[in-house]
Amino acid sequence: MNFLDQKLVTIVTESALEPMLKRDLERLGVEGYTILDARGKGHRGSREGNWGNASTNIRIEVVCEEEIALAIAAHCKAVYSDNYGMILYLRDVRVLLEHEGEE
Repeated sequence: MNFLDQKLVTIVTESALEPMLKRDLERLGVEGYTILDARGKGHRGSREGNWGNASTNIRIEVVCEEEIALAIAAHCKAVYSDNYGMILYLRDVRVLLEHEGEE
């Protein structure tokens, strides 16, 4: 089996940012992402997700090369982090290649 070393970018933020973040990710070269509803509690309080879209959170996951992961982090820090609840973290992941010889 062959694996490709990549970064996993995880962003947990307010659902109101979803359209903008999808646009931003595509501009930054992201080929795919996963978006899930999220609930929890952090330093900005509890987000139960029961007040309509105004108070729900989403979790966005992107598997990509390190250069793109760092660009996503820098962009989110510069554009969103001062005005919106957001946590972003990176992890090393190994992605199983579907076909031998891929890279």
